[in-house]
Amino acid sequence: MAREILTGLYGDVVDIDALCHELLAEVSSAAAARRPSLRRLDMRREVDPLWFQSQEMIGYVAYADRFGGTLAGVGEHLDYLERLHVTYLHLMKVLHARAGANDGGYAVVDYTQVEPALGAMADLVDLADDLRARQISLCIDLVLNHTAREHQWAEAARAGSARHRDYYLVYPDRTTPDRYETSLPEVFPEMAPGNFTWDDDLQGWVWTTFNTYQWDLNYANPAVFVEMLKVMLLLANAGVEILRIDAVAFTWKRLGTACQNEPEAHLLAQAYRALLAIAAPAVILKAEAIVAPQQLVPYLGAHRQQRDECQLAYHNQLMVMLWSSLATGDARLATESLASLPATPASAGWVTYLRCHDDIGWAVDDEVAARVGLNGAQHRRFLAAHYRGDSPGSFACGVAFSSNPDTDDERTCGTAASLAGIERALITGDSVEVELGIRRLLLGYAVTFGFGGIPLIYMGDELALVNDWSFSTHAELRDDSRWVHRPSMPWAATALADPDAIGRRVLDSMSEMCGIRGRTRQLAGGAEVWMHRLENPALLAWERRHPRHGRFYGIANVSPVAQVAPAEALSWAGIGDPHELLGAGVVLRADGLHLEPLSVGWFVDRIDGGLQPVIVR
Repeated sequence: MAREILTGLYGDVVDIDALCHELLAEVSSAAAARRPSLRRLDMRREVDPLWFQSQEMIGYVAYADRFGGTLAGVGEHLDYLERLHVTYLHLMKVLHARAGANDGGYAVVDYTQVEPALGAMADLVDLADDLRARQISLCIDLVLNHTAREHQWAEAARAGSARHRDYYLVYPDRTTPDRYETSLPEVFPEMAPGNFTWDDDLQGWVWTTFNTYQWDLNYANPAVFVEMLKVMLLLANAGVEILRIDAVAFTWKRLGTACQNEPEAHLLAQAYRALLAIAAPAVILKAEAIVAPQQLVPYLGAHRQQRDECQLAYHNQLMVMLWSSLATGDARLATESLASLPATPASAGWVTYLRCHDDIGWAVDDEVAARVGLNGAQHRRFLAAHYRGDSPGSFACGVAFSSNPDTDDERTCGTAASLAGIERALITGDSVEVELGIRRLLLGYAVTFGFGGIPLIYMGDELALVNDWSFSTHAELRDDSRWVHRPSMPWAATALADPDAIGRRVLDSMSEMCGIRGRTRQLAGGAEVWMHRLENPALLAWERRHPRHGRFYGIANVSPVAQVAPAEALSWAGIGDPHELLGAGVVLRADGLHLEPLSVGWFVDRIDGGLQPVIVR
């Protein structure tokens, strides 16, 4: 399979036999260097290749420095992660990034070293080992599309190395860049307009999709493919179990296109997966592809001929639709959008999330919006204004990011608690709105935890942390409003004794939800998801049909007013003897299913056995 894929990528530019021989030598060497503990993990994962689909998989996402200070410091807080039943830890800003502005760590200077302030590579190995001993899989970012301009490859290119110049996309004048620009969107139009940057040392225009200091790699050059495989193998042997391949959608360029989601970008991911499976079968790939819904599922291998690609991908649409529903108290757009997604391959899965380290792009499909009576462009403008806190009735305290008046596009930043209304309510002293904000926050997580895939908790959401406005006082951060939702972990708050304190209430609720999920076998991956179109627009309802574990029915009232669903709703989902798992806010009565404001119900059929005991992976 790998040879076929490599032929599709490089058959016209290189001797495929020689390339395959080189790659297999790298793979064989890495396999031989696997430590005994990693080989044992490989053997377990080969027996159970769908281990990541377990309902016990619960993720936590944090900046390493803001969670623990150092990698050793992260290791001092593993008991806390176990309290939340975490089995998947995504640490960010781990690899050595450029000094100063570095896009939150995504401008890497050295893929083979960790950030010096965090420790050394040996500390990463130790942390990975400690996590594995607790049945927690380590995920880190591998920035696939670009390096920092200070990376040794870029430095060599600037020093005159023709070989390394070809690692990047460099043009002597504006002729070719201008031709590309006619079809290229701008990722950061405010901070870094355009897609090319002049470099005096290169005497050329280098491709810079994201920032002037992030140089796009030239994957049409097979040497770049080989170099990045070496990095993957190094990180796998350090004990990393999930590689989040950042900006994979941008990796292949083609004139006349947006240079996103090109067929070769998928071939690259497929080739990396095939080669990793030989050297380190325990390691899986997660696609960071924040693209239109119809373009997203192929990163999970859903092609005309299904091919193994990334095992995981971000369910960006679920996040966007949850915030849209909370802003309007109306779930119809979410129902229609989520129902429109193609089915995911049974051997892959989503990571679901309410917030992440990045901004929220309001990915509303115009055609889908029209089907529920909305104008897509107007709704995107409404959401941006609502979560900026500038529209009538807004409960949010967000910040605009990368506004582009030419495309009428504005993205949004803010912690989940601030976007849910907690910060604004605390400022105004409105206790009723505080309660509604807490309910919105917990609703968002209850849906992401019950929708399938691996749910992710973004650091601080479990404590209802509000925006960190201090970012504006730091010269290297103040131009990037995403830092408003990247606060440091307030460890003292995790020990609060007052059960009525907001942080303690949310932490206890989230921990309980995590425990329930881990015992609910119907939430294991590999199930189909069906959206239910109820007449009541305030209700978001979905059904999971698992081929081995039976059915699950989730229902959420996204409005701040109590609602009722038809009593038949559960039987429509094939649940004859319903058992509600969360036990708060949703009650089945003779006249219907009653939902308190901003509440969520999880239902399984007692015939299917309800809960199952936690099984150690």
